[in-house]
Amino acid sequence: MSGSAIVAFGGISLLFILTPGADWAYAISGGLKRRVVPAVSGLLLGHVVVLAIVAAGVGALIGRFPMALTGLTLAGAAYLLWLGWGVLRSSSAPRAGEGADDGTARSWVARGFAVSGLNPKLLLLTLAVLPPFTSAAGPWPVGLQIVVLGAVHVVNCAIVYFAVGFAARRVLSARPIAARIVSRVSGFAMIAIGVFLVAERVAHVVSPSAFA
Repeated sequence: MSGSAIVAFGGISLLFILTPGADWAYAISGGLKRRVVPAVSGLLLGHVVVLAIVAAGVGALIGRFPMALTGLTLAGAAYLLWLGWGVLRSSSAPRAGEGADDGTARSWVARGFAVSGLNPKLLLLTLAVLPPFTSAAGPWPVGLQIVVLGAVHVVNCAIVYFAVGFAARRVLSARPIAARIVSRVSGFAMIAIGVFLVAERVAHVVSPSAFA
């Protein structure tokens, strides 16, 4: 694996991360509740675990069974629907000084782990985008190559998600009306992504090609 391959994958990884989605919505929610560090730490933990699974070869095994991917996607969608509804239900937006103790740090880590660990976008990156950047003929074992590329991806995630979370906290904490709007948008975004994932999976399952 060459240095150019690492740089190229790092660029693609960054493009994936910069596309707003469930991880962004959760990082923003953590910022509004003054829980950026545990929220983003949970997201990063999910990425690390998924990458470790892929490095161990289990990811390729899962990729051979479409119903396994469907099950993971639907589980992630259901969790996003539940989480988004919770954000909408509880969120009269935090005003300055409010919401500092909204949930324990452990609960924010656990929810962040579930959000990223069940994120189909991460599965797409690890199962479809990452493998072509590895080489079985290279001097390093493929598993080690995945670990190196995964580390690049996790560093990218940390930079972007901490920036998003702290920006939300800094910009919106003193603007309760704007914070309320952003909080609700984050909740609706989680629900919309969940609905889209369910619809996409259902369409895939019922399509004629699925039975070919």
